[in-house]
Amino acid sequence: MASLLLIGTSYQTSTPFQPYKQEIPGTPLSFEMVPIPGGTFKMGSHKKVKSAKDDEQPAHEVKIDPFWMASHEVTWDLFELFLDKGFEASSSEGPLSSEIDGLTRPSIPYLDMTFGMGKEKKPAIAMTQYGAIQFCRWLYLKTGVFYRLPTEAEWEYAARAGSEDIYFFGNDPALLDEYAWYAANSGGTTQTVGQKKPNPWGLYDILGNVNEWTMDHYKVDTYKSRQGNPVSNPVSLSEELYPKVIRGGSYKSHAEDLRPARRFGSSPDWKRIDPQIPKSQWWFPEAPFLGMRVIRPQNPPSLEEIEKYYGTLPMEDY
Repeated sequence: MASLLLIGTSYQTSTPFQPYKQEIPGTPLSFEMVPIPGGTFKMGSHKKVKSAKDDEQPAHEVKIDPFWMASHEVTWDLFELFLDKGFEASSSEGPLSSEIDGLTRPSIPYLDMTFGMGKEKKPAIAMTQYGAIQFCRWLYLKTGVFYRLPTEAEWEYAARAGSEDIYFFGNDPALLDEYAWYAANSGGTTQTVGQKKPNPWGLYDILGNVNEWTMDHYKVDTYKSRQGNPVSNPVSLSEELYPKVIRGGSYKSHAEDLRPARRFGSSPDWKRIDPQIPKSQWWFPEAPFLGMRVIRPQNPPSLEEIEKYYGTLPMEDY
């Protein structure tokens, strides 16, 4: 287990720790960020939870520093500006800056990456973890604000919103209809973000609609190494491409897979039909259920740490 350098305080932010709207300069687009207070919580599942998996145990104490989290999943409306430089240029007031103009962007997908489910106000889907990180880099260059993926500990902490129940709203899965799009009510497709009730910390669709990327490398026994040892801001990192942790369940998931404690790992099978050699570092052409949500640590990292986070290239994928 590695400590998370990106949470280390190198300088203080002057932004008040309250909800805010992040404008995208030169465009009419913006997104909402909500504050997630620091605190300690029990990560994972207790053995008494019948649907608990081995990789969710033992439940253990974790301390999390404060951060902001996007109130909604990243939508195509925003992601497409990053995806297509020509589209961004035509949608922007004035020319793109040299940093934005020279940014490495995703290859234009050879398939319909919406999988016929639509784009307007719907979650962007099927990007790789690297693609998600590079979207965060684009945001940084556009706004001057450091955004990144959450760790899986941050994600679970935010999703629980102080609750120790199976879900943030209690233990009755029948109430999921009020908060989440999943197999029982989605009609087999992604849905416009923000239609369901948020969790108590103002996070919409934190369960269901699409799974969400985290920073972590997935290991079955991650929690066993923390047993009896309270940890602060944990993250598991690896240069290996697979598997990486995704959280939250999707429009295809059943109720037990929407539990905040539920962990999933990414799979090379999601690129099975990709004909490229090496395979794309940007897209999973068989993962229509996978999206992203960004966070901003209250205390940002140093410029060197920021560049390391954004500038680390993934291994080639054959």
